[in-house]
Amino acid sequence: MNTPATVRRNTPQRYRMEAGKCASCGKVYFPPRVVCACGSRKFKAYSLPSEGKVVAHTVIRTAPRGFGDEAPYCMGIVELKDGTRILCQIADCEPERLKVGLPVALEFRKIQEAGESGVIAYGYKAVPER
Repeated sequence: MNTPATVRRNTPQRYRMEAGKCASCGKVYFPPRVVCACGSRKFKAYSLPSEGKVVAHTVIRTAPRGFGDEAPYCMGIVELKDGTRILCQIADCEPERLKVGLPVALEFRKIQEAGESGVIAYGYKAVPER
């Protein structure tokens, strides 16, 4: 049975930093798309690098439902070494330490626990390089 949870768990980019690279023009999309801006529908799986730098950031002080016990937490746009940009949580970083240009690495971590069912969602978070 395909429930939203099983579809999400079976999505490759959820558990691997896997993007789609257009076979026609070479543009990389994360998450993968069905159609490229150039009109092509042909994509190849592309493994993203796990290192990059913060190019924009914010601090979430009033968290949405399901994340309330984590506030405040940092979110940011990370530009990976290949130029691909992703939006993700920035963990293990005090808000006052967060800055543009901060070198980060992506780590597979717990994102949230879904209510009473206790289903745990995992994904990638950026952490400052040590």
